[in-house]
Amino acid sequence: MYPAIEPYDHGLLDVGDGNRVYWEVCGNPDGKPALVVHGGPGSGAGAWWRRYFDPAKYKVVLVDQRNCGRSTPDAAQPDVDLSTNTTAHLIADFEQLRKRLGIEKWLLLGASWGATLGLAYAEQHPEAISEMVLFSVTNTTRREVEWITRDMGRIFPAEWARFRDGVPADQRDGNLALAYSRLLHDADPSVREQAAVNWCAWEDTHVRTHPNWQPDTRFEDPALRLRLARLVTRYWGHAAWLDEGVLEREAGKLAGIPGVLIHGRLDISSPADVAWRMAQAWPDAELHLVEQEGHGAGGDRTRELILQALDRFALRS
Repeated sequence: MYPAIEPYDHGLLDVGDGNRVYWEVCGNPDGKPALVVHGGPGSGAGAWWRRYFDPAKYKVVLVDQRNCGRSTPDAAQPDVDLSTNTTAHLIADFEQLRKRLGIEKWLLLGASWGATLGLAYAEQHPEAISEMVLFSVTNTTRREVEWITRDMGRIFPAEWARFRDGVPADQRDGNLALAYSRLLHDADPSVREQAAVNWCAWEDTHVRTHPNWQPDTRFEDPALRLRLARLVTRYWGHAAWLDEGVLEREAGKLAGIPGVLIHGRLDISSPADVAWRMAQAWPDAELHLVEQEGHGAGGDRTRELILQALDRFALRS
């Protein structure tokens, strides 16, 4: 990966509803514009994202999506209102920032939830997108959420039973993401904390299907656990407020936008058929299925493919 760099500009964008979204720009001010769309929802755009880009060729914009990272207010705060944190709001934030920075088109780099959000944004605003590089591809459909919150229990039965039993007995056969979301907003802080611990334990389990897996040390931070769990359960519980299958169905809107989709074969919690179907529906996408690697960018080959794609697109006007 490229050497670590620091932003040369940053700020908080007032997007309304009491929300201020953190953004930063690094690399070459005259370079090819690129937007990082982080995962989670709620992970924030860590500094490691900058290192995928050649700093001499790219003008890289990182954004902490609403209520996470350095954006305010923080979803970890007990009384924060998340009602204006939806997929539509995040897409509008990107567009407001793009215009604020005077960018005509930008490349999108996204992963996991960031792939869902990136696709939703690009299908609504294809005129604003030059290329896309997506890894650990998801669409956040109800079927995918059901797979992660229920079907992965066939791979990790004991861990899933503990996860299921973390919600009241009368809610265990329903929408588990929404059941956890209710616990994460309970008036009792001990209930909130236990729900966050349970949710993040399952988050760290269902991706544990490949040789390079390491426990996610971020989950040791109580504030991060609560922030991430609240945002993930909100989005998963509502299937990202997207019509079922809409991203695949409307992939034709991406015609003319080159895309690279990278997905680990051992990413069982986000099965490869999602990426495969998107590649079939998107006329200008190329798909790389990486053997022996799983969810995220922890594998050498996945990182290599991301860098290769970005280096290639850097030369494209």
